[in-house]
Amino acid sequence: MNIRATRVGEQMKKELSDIISRRLKDPRIGFVTVTDVRVTGDLQQAKVYISVLGDDKQRENTLKALEKAKGFIRSEIGQRIRLRKTPEIFFEIDETMEYGSRIEQLIRQISSDDHPAKEADGEPNNG
Repeated sequence: MNIRATRVGEQMKKELSDIISRRLKDPRIGFVTVTDVRVTGDLQQAKVYISVLGDDKQRENTLKALEKAKGFIRSEIGQRIRLRKTPEIFFEIDETMEYGSRIEQLIRQISSDDHPAKEADGEPNNG
């Protein structure tokens, strides 16, 4: 991704956060955080990664509502950011937070499973 695409992505991230939290009134949209926006080098497409607080059903409903509001969101972006053509927006759920939590949980589990074995071997547990 080139520097201009990166800058446009950062600006879009800021504006999208504001639009989603303040301008959209759809009750299906839960607590949404825009975690990243990746814009193609030609500035024609933008992949928006979002994190949604809630269960899978809440995520699904939020994605549906955002897809329905995509035209409005794109026009708002076009008014706020001066570009020749506003990038086409694609929303995706950002799974990195869940993935990170799962890895952390597994590490804790391995660590807690490992401590009794060390104590049984006679090694002191320094914590």
